[in-house]
Amino acid sequence: MTINCKGKLIDLSTPKVMGILNLTPDSFYDGGAYKDEAQILNQIEKMLTEGATFIDLGAYSSRPGANDISFEEERKRIVPIVTLVLKAFPETLLSIDTFRSTIAKECVEAGAAIINDISAGNLDKQMIDTVGQLKVPYIMMHMKGTPQTMKSLEAYDDLIHELNIYFAGKVALARKSGISDIIVDPGFGFSKNISHNFELLKKLELLLVHDVPVLAGVSRKSMIYNTLKSTPAEALNGTTALHTIALLNGASILRVHDVKEAVECISLVNSYNTCQ
Repeated sequence: MTINCKGKLIDLSTPKVMGILNLTPDSFYDGGAYKDEAQILNQIEKMLTEGATFIDLGAYSSRPGANDISFEEERKRIVPIVTLVLKAFPETLLSIDTFRSTIAKECVEAGAAIINDISAGNLDKQMIDTVGQLKVPYIMMHMKGTPQTMKSLEAYDDLIHELNIYFAGKVALARKSGISDIIVDPGFGFSKNISHNFELLKKLELLLVHDVPVLAGVSRKSMIYNTLKSTPAEALNGTTALHTIALLNGASILRVHDVKEAVECISLVNSYNTCQ
């Protein structure tokens, strides 16, 4: 299974790591950590050196209850950073975490390779058509409501069945719009409680029915630190444990804050999977 990023085929038969860089002051773990160009470039270099295949830039915090920000503020935060990063590291495959089609278009025109949309087009009806025109891979996540309302929408009769119906429709719409490379993200923590998150992790392989790669984004999330009664800063060991389960259950991409540990996790799981 491959995806085409700027003419480069990325083979996902071996899982890959997507390093997270938040350009926001209020993200749940690293909000405000990267305040200037030097800090941003140092962190990008660190993640690339440690083995990240993709770098995911986000300028709109999607943590539960996060403040909404304007298009202009998101654009000001992210578009110049795309240019900055690609000037310093031209081969970097940048993923853009946005639900706004105009931001997606400007970032791809500046050199970004992937669009990562938490709403799968629900928050901007132009997004899927725009990505189809841009001819880049599209990560579509499952979420009900918005980051501001999703905590009140954590009700399901059959979680996996509802996600599969959701993704079946979204994948069909994306194909119709000309998107060739689709990745599904079940949205751990987005309109889902802790019980839902662990059910989703346990049954992750059931999302493979869509015949597209699955991205797992559990890094340092509340399903870990609330279960362990700790904090996001103390959740690395728990993150690695859940990454192992996600890989064994079919995840092709791990979206992470800690690249080195995720790369090591993939290496060990690959050795386990290929042993006789």
